[in-house]
Amino acid sequence: MANRLRALFCDHLSMMRGKYLPASKIGNDSSRFAQALFAVHYDRDLLLHAPGARVRDGCPDMELRWQASDIRDSWEGDDKIVIGDLYAADGTPLPLCPRGALKRAVADWEAMGHTPKVGIELEAFALQQDEDGKWVPYDTPGAIVYGTGPFADPLGFNDQIWEMADKLGFRLDLITSEYDTPQFEYTLSFDDALNAVDDIVLFRLMAREIAFEHGILLTFLPKPLAEAGGSGMHINFSFADADGNNAITSDTGELNDLAAGCVAGMLHHHKGLAGLIAPTVNSYERLQPGALAGYWQNWAHDHRNVSVRTSTAGAKARLEHRMADASANPYTATAAVLQAARLGVVSGHSLPAMETGDGFEMTDAKNGVGADLGGAIADLEADAALAEAIGEGLVANHVHMKTSEVEKTADLKDQDLRDFYLHFV
Repeated sequence: MANRLRALFCDHLSMMRGKYLPASKIGNDSSRFAQALFAVHYDRDLLLHAPGARVRDGCPDMELRWQASDIRDSWEGDDKIVIGDLYAADGTPLPLCPRGALKRAVADWEAMGHTPKVGIELEAFALQQDEDGKWVPYDTPGAIVYGTGPFADPLGFNDQIWEMADKLGFRLDLITSEYDTPQFEYTLSFDDALNAVDDIVLFRLMAREIAFEHGILLTFLPKPLAEAGGSGMHINFSFADADGNNAITSDTGELNDLAAGCVAGMLHHHKGLAGLIAPTVNSYERLQPGALAGYWQNWAHDHRNVSVRTSTAGAKARLEHRMADASANPYTATAAVLQAARLGVVSGHSLPAMETGDGFEMTDAKNGVGADLGGAIADLEADAALAEAIGEGLVANHVHMKTSEVEKTADLKDQDLRDFYLHFV
């Protein structure tokens, strides 16, 4: 018999919030939280005027609801775990709910006859404490890009992550070390969009908690080490048609009309997307030209130094958006990318010419993202079509919180800026 139920949701800052409920309540399908949570910042500051958070209305309840069929085994002994959707006190879906935004994006695509399939790649750095209690890079002597074994992970915490992932039914495609050590990549298999993102947020939490038991802080912060590269959250997607076939597959390998429309939409909304899917000040230390991070407004086939990398031959055809990092809420980020792609199809945005440069010393692209989070938030505010598609309430709250974040971090530099986020991302 299960001991407890851990009921969770992923909030506006991409942090997992929840409660432990006793075994006697596992048959229940809801629990209440203060809606004012959506006004709480990393530093626990409560922003009184955060849109939709209702702080000045007495901080009323919101309700987390889940289905019994969504309850699953946890990595915490005999406990169970579940992710739910947020509802306002009047019983209507809460506009600020990131999971709800993804459900709306999926429904919008399904109304067009296409079911989104998603696969997400996560990158993270491993840190450990030195004698003074400071978080420093995990000592991985001999680690190399695509490295495996004890030279890449002397403590073997990734072996424990893999073992638990198998036990719990997470379908891992790979774990490997990255170019900058001690950085690791974690990739889960393609699935229906909601299942894929549910899995990635739970996997991310599980990985962090297992690593922490080994004395490792596994951080998904986009740029935790100034001297190393950045960590991204690449969002790969395709669509199943009514017959279950991959709808973006092309016999020639060139973009078909659906794929071309999607790429055009993502590039048309390039600047607005940044404010949502690269949503911290630290994100713009990663999001730089020549950093293989999705800075430029460009696309190409099998090219890692563009924002949208395409692979449209065969049954595994996919589009890969490379700008996001895991300081973004994965539900919001995936919803944003899917909605930008959909707007490209329905609005008939024109597809720019394919990038022919290497992205390091040469590029055809003329435009990139905003120079910093403040600039990216301004671009997001200016993109009314994208905000409407994702959800104006969610975007308004996000803009308010992130505008405050720019102010809060204005005087922070280097490690102090990193530490503002470190334990939460």
